[in-house]
Amino acid sequence: MNHSWHTEQHFSTRNNWLRASVLGANDGLISTASLLMGMAAADPNHQTLLLTGIAAMVSGAASMAAGEYVSVSSQRDTEAADLRKEMDSLIKYPEVELEELTDIYRQRGLDESLAQQVAQAMTKHNALEAHAREEIGITEVSKANPLQAALASAFSFACGALLPVLLSLLSSTIWLMSILSITTIVGLGILGCISAHLGGAPKRPAVIRIVILGALALAFTSIIGHILGTVI
Repeated sequence: MNHSWHTEQHFSTRNNWLRASVLGANDGLISTASLLMGMAAADPNHQTLLLTGIAAMVSGAASMAAGEYVSVSSQRDTEAADLRKEMDSLIKYPEVELEELTDIYRQRGLDESLAQQVAQAMTKHNALEAHAREEIGITEVSKANPLQAALASAFSFACGALLPVLLSLLSSTIWLMSILSITTIVGLGILGCISAHLGGAPKRPAVIRIVILGALALAFTSIIGHILGTVI
C-alpha cells in the first residue's frame, strides 16, 4: 500500500498581516478616491486635486501605520500580562492549574482518565504554552506583531491610494469623477477577490460587500462636495 504525506494549507497563519493589509488597501483606495471625488465635485483646479491626493496618501499611510502599531502593541501588552498572571498561578498553584487543564480537556469530550493523562503530558512538556493555548487562546500563530501590522497597513494603504492619485494626475478634471468612480469600484472588486482568495473565504460575498460599501462612500462624498462647492 502506498502512503503519501498529506499537508493541509491553513489560512489562519496569515491573519496577522492579512487583516492589516486588507484594511489598509481598502481604506487607502476608498478614502483617497472619496476625497478626490468630493474635491472634484467642488470643481477645483487640477493642481489642487493632485496635491490633495498626494497629501491624503502620505498622511493616511503614516496614520494607518501609527494606529496599527499602537493598537496591536496594546494587544501584545495585554497578552503579556495574561501570560505573566498564568505563569504566577502555575508557580503558586500547580495542582489547581492542572485540574483546570484537565477540566478543559474533559469538556472537549475526553473521558476522565484520558483528560488527566493529556493534561499531565501537556504540563510536563510546556505548562505555560498549554495553558496559554487552552485557557487564553494565545498561540505562536495568533500572537500580536505590532511592527508587521504597521508595515503591512502602511504599505497597503499607499498601494490602494496610489490608483486614485495617478488618475488625478493623468485625467482631466472634467472626466475625473466618472473615471474615479469606475476604476475605484473595479479596484474594490479586485481587492475583495484577492483578500477572499488569500483568506480562503468565498469570493462573491467579499466582493459584493466591499463594492457596495465603497460605492456608498463615493456617492456620499461627491454629494457633499457638490453641495459645499455650490454654496461656497
